[in-house]
Parts: sequence; structure tokens; C-alpha cells
Amino acid sequence: MLCPSSILITGANRGIGLELVRQLLLLETPPKHVFATCRSPDKAEDLQKLAESNGAVRVLKLDVSEPESFPGVREEVEAVLQGDGLNLLINNAGIIARDNLAAVTVQRMESLYRTNTIGPLFLAKEFLPLIQKAAKAGSGQPMSCSKAAIINMTSKVGSMEDNSSGGRYPYRISKAALNMVTKNLSVDLKADDILSVCLHPGYVKTEMGGPNALITSEQSVQGMINVMASLDAEKNGLMIDYAGKIIPW
Repeated sequence: MLCPSSILITGANRGIGLELVRQLLLLETPPKHVFATCRSPDKAEDLQKLAESNGAVRVLKLDVSEPESFPGVREEVEAVLQGDGLNLLINNAGIIARDNLAAVTVQRMESLYRTNTIGPLFLAKEFLPLIQKAAKAGSGQPMSCSKAAIINMTSKVGSMEDNSSGGRYPYRISKAALNMVTKNLSVDLKADDILSVCLHPGYVKTEMGGPNALITSEQSVQGMINVMASLDAEKNGLMIDYAGKIIPW
């Protein structure tokens, strides 16, 4: 069963991020704190409505492409937690670009790498003391997303083995790098009993996925919540899709 007391989600204003907030609040044992972050809270009307209807939700301003702002966000979260740790960090925010070899530019590569790879890495680094505190509080319990975990939202287009069509240089490369970040964290934080896993949400009908995608946000998130509930030490460091299938690197 998935029952983290505190969760931080990036990119929570729309699509998968917003649906994660919705469905996590419906857990049998709902979280005490959901820190729902986005770049422009004043424009996140649906998220603000959720926060108004549920006191567990706190909407925080966070741009994952600006690591220099992370300490301030961590201080806000710390003040709310009042000495408790953070059980679950979900690095969901990301951007997409489909540039082929002829179109790709240095600027586009830098932009996606900063948002999709550097941001999640340094957010995990910034919040690590709070995640370690949660892990220590759950000492004796097995590794799980309820105890202490970092979930990075990836895409199977970042899988080298799955790549048979090429193209999409900025997106593929930034997600492949995020996969390595996740694997590294799974090794480095194993001794702290902190899980680190990549989740592939599927081809989802969102603003990013487009109307021709295969599944809805609701279907994707329901699947990922089921997967998160099942994660343990054996699945630490893997890339797994919303249906529970392991994706090769």
C-alpha cells in the first residue's frame, strides 16, 4: 500500500503532475502534506482549486531550470514539516523538443538538459537531507515509496535499446541522462534505504503528448500509483512503465 506522509511534486499545474496530486489525495491513507510546485502558481487555476478544497495541498513556486532557487523552496517545505522528513520526491516537470539532426541547436540541447536532467539532479541533492530524515524515521522498515524515495519521470525514448527510429535529439539525450542520474542515486543512496526509480508514464494525452496519444492522464497516473505501491529494494534503480513493465536501458 502506498501511504507516504509527505510528497513533493514538480510540474503539478497540469497534465500528469496535476493528476498525481488529485489521485494521491484519494489514497486510502492520504498524505498529510502535498507540496505541489510549478513555475507560475498564480496561473495554475486547477491546482489552486485543489489546494482550496484540501488543506494538505500547498502550492509552491518552483522552476526546475533554476537550481539557485531550490534552497528557498526547501526552506519553505522544512518550515511546514516542522522537523519531519520528506517521504517522496517526484521529479515530474519536463519539456520536450523533437529536433532532428538537421534542426538541433546548442541552445535547444542546453535548455532541455537543464530542465530535464540538471534540475531533477540538483532538486534531489537539495532535498536529500529531508529524505534521509524520513528514511531514518522509518528505520527497520523495507525500502518503499512510503518510507523514502526519489521518483524521476522519464520516457522510454531515453532507452538506448528501445531506440530504433533516431531523431528527437534533445529529448532523447536529456532523458537518457536522467536515467543515469536515477541509477547513480540508487547506488549512492542504497545505504540510506532511499529508493531511486525512473517511471515512464506512457504516451499520454496531455499538452506535451498531444491528442493522438494512447492513454489518458487518469489511466497513466493510476498505473504509476500502483507501481509506486509495489516498489521495493529489488526494483531500486530500474526504469519501469506505468503498467509495471521493466524497460531496458
